[in-house]
Amino acid sequence: MSDLDANTLEAPIATAVLTHIVRSIVDDADAVHVSSGPGKGDKILLEVRVGPGDLGRVIGRRGRTAQSIRTVVRAAATNDDVDVDVDFVDA
Repeated sequence: MSDLDANTLEAPIATAVLTHIVRSIVDDADAVHVSSGPGKGDKILLEVRVGPGDLGRVIGRRGRTAQSIRTVVRAAATNDDVDVDVDFVDA
């Protein structure tokens, strides 16, 4: 999954889905790290860090891939009974 233990995550299903999707897109799957923390309001912020050169692949043309990933992860977060924001951070 990620470098976080699944039992301590605030949104374990959403985090697992996010990690799986991002790892399937990038060249260096071992460099993918997802961390969670407090977001705006009641939301949980999931930050994604990828290896050098892979951020463009995750964001996609005009941000379409990133927006699609956010949509799927927000849908998965309903199983966790939380609202999430996904942020792609340049490592």
